[in-house]
Amino acid sequence: MKSQGFSIRARLRSFRFAMAGISSFFLREHNAWLHFMATIAVFILAAFTGVTKTELLALVFAVGFVWVAEMFNTCIERVMDFVSIKQDTEIKFIKDLAAGAVLTAAITALIVGLVVFIPKFF
Repeated sequence: MKSQGFSIRARLRSFRFAMAGISSFFLREHNAWLHFMATIAVFILAAFTGVTKTELLALVFAVGFVWVAEMFNTCIERVMDFVSIKQDTEIKFIKDLAAGAVLTAAITALIVGLVVFIPKFF
């Protein structure tokens, strides 16, 4: 397929597609709302505890890491459900591994949060 070159209109359209994806994520996935509430809590706590710019940056990356992991997990689960509706051990492995990636991201974010916030209270 031949590249059509740079186009502002095409870039704006791609942002609309991305925003439609994020909107659908919130409408269809209850975990999105759990992550949203956790995100709000983290940044409210950050505002009240006076985190440094470096700590804020660590929190932003940790939270973003969880969001990206959850979105990819959702994509993988949906693709696997589309591929086959029957029980398959390989599909189970793929879906479990994707869920494990989200758990790993969440544990990483928790550790970052503990490292940032525990010293603020002691």
